[in-house]
Amino acid sequence: MTLLDAVLLGIIEGLTEFLPISSTGHLILASTLLGIPDSDLLTSFHIAIQLGAIFAVVVLYWRSFLEVEIVKRILAGFIPTAVVGLIMYSFVKQYLLGNEMVVVAALAIGGVVLIVFELLHKEREDAPEGLTTITYRQAMLVGLAQSLAMIPGVSRSAATIMGGLILGIRRTTIVEFSFLLAVPTMGAAVALDVYKNYQLFTYDSVATIGVGFTVAFVVALFAITALLRFIKKATFIPFGIYRIVIAALFFFLVIL
Repeated sequence: MTLLDAVLLGIIEGLTEFLPISSTGHLILASTLLGIPDSDLLTSFHIAIQLGAIFAVVVLYWRSFLEVEIVKRILAGFIPTAVVGLIMYSFVKQYLLGNEMVVVAALAIGGVVLIVFELLHKEREDAPEGLTTITYRQAMLVGLAQSLAMIPGVSRSAATIMGGLILGIRRTTIVEFSFLLAVPTMGAAVALDVYKNYQLFTYDSVATIGVGFTVAFVVALFAITALLRFIKKATFIPFGIYRIVIAALFFFLVIL
């Protein structure tokens, strides 16, 4: 992998991490198009640079991590994901990550689900607003929904946001909670991957990861702000359509 590859993948990660279109899926498909050979190191690179995008949340929402009631809800949401992640880590990394057909199928199916959900879902006008209005039960169920994103192409943000909307959480509130929940989730994912694959990291690979991390962080700062503006006046139907189109294009132009 060249430094230019790292920059391009960092841009893709920063743009897609918080959109309901699956950053992991896009990184896998982009790596294939760039001709980067599939390897354990590439998978670790994909996981590590996601932390760069997540770090943007820490910078933008650092005050939220100082509020005990919000932190308690974040931890409640993180627990189900952590349990499922520990159980499924080896299986997911060996059989799902890097699998283009899994990504394409998940993108397409997820796109259909997203469109149908948005057409049927009606937000309650009296839905409470604010992160502290989320109950611990809701937080844990959102975390359980988030664990579905271990399947590449599903989208962590789509799973958490739709899960929250089904539970009656206001759209703007669940989007912000999705941002915050990503911090311990991806932090733990990177820590676990480094622990299990530390022997893969050389000076050159760490430098490459550092470039991808930095680019993803900078791009994500703008992506988060843009998404918050977008959801105040639109649904996620355009993202559902995009998922179906990108899955179809990749399938017919690359896989076939």
